[in-house]
Amino acid sequence: MSVLSVLVADDHEVVRQGLRTILESHPGWEICGEAVTGREAIEKATELKPDVVVLDFSMPELNGLEATRQIHKLLPETEVLILTMYHSERLAREFLRAGARGYILKADAGKLLVEAIEHLQQHKPFFTPKVSELVLNGFLHPNYAGGKADGDQLTAREREVVQLVAEGKISKEIADQLNISVHTVETHRTNIMRKLEIHTVGELVRYAIRNQITEP
Repeated sequence: MSVLSVLVADDHEVVRQGLRTILESHPGWEICGEAVTGREAIEKATELKPDVVVLDFSMPELNGLEATRQIHKLLPETEVLILTMYHSERLAREFLRAGARGYILKADAGKLLVEAIEHLQQHKPFFTPKVSELVLNGFLHPNYAGGKADGDQLTAREREVVQLVAEGKISKEIADQLNISVHTVETHRTNIMRKLEIHTVGELVRYAIRNQITEP
């Protein structure tokens, strides 16, 4: 029997320990690694090439949505299971577009986590019951999900900058973290504000919180 490798990404140690306990009790499954930030999740996934990534939505440095996009692009065969406290139709749609095939609420993890990963192991989607109807409606009625989300007009790098600005990092810190120049950071910030039609950092922070790019 082949071993299913799982990468667990959550910034709370107690959550990671709980997930590890549940997953390692299942025969043939192993935790190949853990990550505490979205950026580390991408790095660990690229290095370890897990079969499944269990990914928290609310992650520092890079949120779960952006991490999902990048993991799916780099490792299209790796399944991504989103674990979140948010029951949001918009978020569910965005994660599906980003490449995730599973979406469960943290409140349901104790009873649904194993079942969700069993589905993903067979490359079948799995969604917490509260969003299953959304997925079905989106399939039956392509226009049900509505138009693009507000943030779709931003590039992936611009969304990264939005989160880091909202987390209180200055341009030099952002430049160091993203390995770009301060001038490039400022250019991104200017373009972001122009696209979103906002004028202050405070408005940008409120936008990030309102759109759940980062937590307050």
